[in-house]
Amino acid sequence: MNAIAVVLEQPERLALSRLDLSPPPGDEDVVVDIDWSGISTGTERLLWSGRMPHFPGMGYPLVPGYESVGRIVSAGPGSGREEGQRVFVPGARCFGDVRGLFGGAASRLVVPGSRVVPIPDDLAERGILLALAATAYHAVAACSAGCPELVVGHGVLGRLIARLTVAKCSKAPTVWERNPIRATGGEGYQVVDPQDDPRVDYRSICDVSGDSTVLDGLIARLAGGGEVVLAGFYDEPLAFSFPPAFMREARIRVAAEWAEADLIAVKEMVEAGHLSLDGLITHRQDAAQAEAAYQTAFTDPTCLKMVLDWRDVA
Repeated sequence: MNAIAVVLEQPERLALSRLDLSPPPGDEDVVVDIDWSGISTGTERLLWSGRMPHFPGMGYPLVPGYESVGRIVSAGPGSGREEGQRVFVPGARCFGDVRGLFGGAASRLVVPGSRVVPIPDDLAERGILLALAATAYHAVAACSAGCPELVVGHGVLGRLIARLTVAKCSKAPTVWERNPIRATGGEGYQVVDPQDDPRVDYRSICDVSGDSTVLDGLIARLAGGGEVVLAGFYDEPLAFSFPPAFMREARIRVAAEWAEADLIAVKEMVEAGHLSLDGLITHRQDAAQAEAAYQTAFTDPTCLKMVLDWRDVA
């Protein structure tokens, strides 16, 4: 059994390769034919550029991707799943000596049935957004001062955090975005340039900018006892000036990777109509054109989320 997969052979060198799926499926595994996978402009950009900090399983060659949707074509008797189910797959480790970090960008995956999440057929390609939605849910839950009053960054993750805050809290957050191309599309919340925002009493700020130099500017906007939640991924050390943080008794918290409970919670919100995933996928490309798709995802500011379509890849 084999699959066509995106392989990062080394930084800035990407290829489509046919890889054997190894080890073979066991009783608790499912085989999933992938229809769509997403490209992450955070972690995958760092993997592509070679700037990814050391991470368990890190090394080249590797298969990236943790945002895949497909259909189960084979289910082991102990998998707890059924053939024909549409499922979200948060990555896989099924490529033998080729590392899977996170291993979802392929035409076919072998993965334990316990790791896949059944989703409605009509969610279709939007199902790839469940990982980011779960990340957003985890970040909002990490705000011990309450739901975020300020979200920094209006990419897909920032939009999902803002939408979740609107859905879960009584007051919409302010969202900062410097790039006018990305400043549109707010749903129930206001998007502003930080230079146009005079407020300096935010109780809870959630940063998804990935900017390692951001802390001093955010601490200056906090109320006393306020909190900054770092929900982006940062490839450089973060630092801040102590006196302003001391004067505000600021708290700084890191929102870690989403957990299974976060994924289930956002799936239920989407199915109930409480969280919309509409309008977040802006670009689509056949998986056969993966190299061009990755370039677009990483360099085009109009690209919020790029989806690879695997359905015609043999």
